[in-house]
Amino acid sequence: MRPEDLSLLTTPGTVAVSGDLVLVSITTPDLDSNTYRGGLHRVFPDGTTTPWTHGDRDSAQRISPDGRSVAFLRVAGKSKPQLYVMPVDGGEPRKLTDLPLGASAPVWSPDSTRIAFVARVPEEGRYGTTDDGPEAEAPRRITRLDYRVDDVGFLADRRPRLHVVSLDGEVSELTDGSHDVSDPAWIDDSTLVFVAPRDLGAVETLHCDLYTVPASGGAVSLLVSGAGEVSMPFVAGSSLYWLGTEFTGFDAVARNHGLWKASLDGADPVRLTDVETVDVERLSGQPVADDSGVLLVVRNRGALELQRIPFDGGPGEVLVGGPVAVRSFATDGSTVVAVVSTPDSPGQVEFVGTGVRTAFSSVPARRVVELSGSASDGYPVHGWLVLPEGEGPHPVVLAVHGGPFMYHSWGFFDEAQVYATAGYAVVLPNPRGSAGYGQAHGQAVIGRFGTVDVDDVLSLLDVALARDDTDSERVGVMGGSYGGFMTSWLSAHHGERFKAAWSERAVNAWDSFSGSSDIGYFFTDAYCGTDPEAHRVMSPLTYVEKINLPFAVVHSEQDWRCPLEQAQRMFVALKRRGVEAEMLIFPGEGHELTRSGQPRHRKQRFDAVLEWWGRHLKS
Repeated sequence: MRPEDLSLLTTPGTVAVSGDLVLVSITTPDLDSNTYRGGLHRVFPDGTTTPWTHGDRDSAQRISPDGRSVAFLRVAGKSKPQLYVMPVDGGEPRKLTDLPLGASAPVWSPDSTRIAFVARVPEEGRYGTTDDGPEAEAPRRITRLDYRVDDVGFLADRRPRLHVVSLDGEVSELTDGSHDVSDPAWIDDSTLVFVAPRDLGAVETLHCDLYTVPASGGAVSLLVSGAGEVSMPFVAGSSLYWLGTEFTGFDAVARNHGLWKASLDGADPVRLTDVETVDVERLSGQPVADDSGVLLVVRNRGALELQRIPFDGGPGEVLVGGPVAVRSFATDGSTVVAVVSTPDSPGQVEFVGTGVRTAFSSVPARRVVELSGSASDGYPVHGWLVLPEGEGPHPVVLAVHGGPFMYHSWGFFDEAQVYATAGYAVVLPNPRGSAGYGQAHGQAVIGRFGTVDVDDVLSLLDVALARDDTDSERVGVMGGSYGGFMTSWLSAHHGERFKAAWSERAVNAWDSFSGSSDIGYFFTDAYCGTDPEAHRVMSPLTYVEKINLPFAVVHSEQDWRCPLEQAQRMFVALKRRGVEAEMLIFPGEGHELTRSGQPRHRKQRFDAVLEWWGRHLKS
């Protein structure tokens, strides 16, 4: 895969099924228009497909319980996503909403007559509600720590509200914007359940609870007090299910998400999955039930498995497993459909149990090899090597993932494929701190950044460098977010092992991160503790005088997760020492540039990465 092949990455997203109707949303980066395009496609059991809608970008499709209608989100041009509905037997989509900041995914009522959704409602005078422009807005009065979030922006002046819309377009607001709401679900035709912060957000908190509200409007009532985070509630039979974690205070990092259950009156909540070994991947979508249990996706050593968990808990049955990453799934109770990513495919639609898979794009992919070994303390290490064509020995790029409680997976990774196509062997480690290897594995770096995680990363690199097709004399290190932190740290403490570094959207100094990041007020203490000296010891910037190799500092201008000042401080410190350093700043982008940034910026970044490694690793 080459940088320009971004435009070939037609990727399936959400999927919906009802009887013989299977609909999948697809997305393709359009470099010419610098946007993403895609509609809904129908997939047939024999693997053939046909376009079902023809909007600029349609997604989040949901088939009504009676099987007669489909609701979905449509983005037209640069507008905000709005709700549309159309009959399953064809016809023109009807627009149901016209909201200034758009709508979220639709949730059908059991009787198929109404749709619940969440939408942010702006204060008067802000976010385009007048013609004066943002520079004329009144100042924001900030009184809380949780006042903004990356890729969204400021929060208090556009709180999300729960809405219900009828099929004739009559919209009702069920909450007043005094608190956050998310993840609505119908308990029955007259009552909705949703997620909101503890005590409706009276003070800053990471705890969430489940609340109910009448679908016709009325008072909000507490239903279930969560043990930590709460998300994605749904009803199956006579029980309420949701995903959640357990923690106290703000100690919320590196916690496995599990499946929980309670009666519909909220009594006797219980966790159904093992807290240590089962970690549910929320990014793969809403859990759903069939006759035998609850379907959800579980992280397992780089695989994202579709499992069925028994209604009363216990080990899950693996429906889709092996070297794959399940990105989304759906069932109508009989047919199960999943979107599956593999090392050589960004996504295929699979009819589970039939072996039929449908791909929407074909991108040349390089071979992926699984690696395993041991760290110096005997701890097992695991990851992958993506190989270029030819016998080598190839120059090597060590690429560390973000998080740290995230992972490299068996799924298609466009970055590694681009680098491998350009001639680099790419090492992808999942060190201690990563997700999918047990909660203890994820929590092993708490208070210990730069210790066991470094040992694991370098140990897996050694496994790769022991091969005849890799060149131990030409090795570079790169990564973003936590991976950027690791790049800076490795450059300072193990710089002799690398020819150059590419540190992207990094955390370089915990003292300023704690106040400038949208999550810094809790994340820093949760991972590093409260002692300022500990923050200093675990900050790569503390050791900048040890960095002597060529160093690229890469950041997005509007990154609020790891703010731009983290890059600026590192760049200035390096330049003042005379290190060969460059800083690359992408305007208008946030923390998610590499995954969902503007297509042209994604290609320009690829071009810049390859130019950097060509300069420092090819000779």
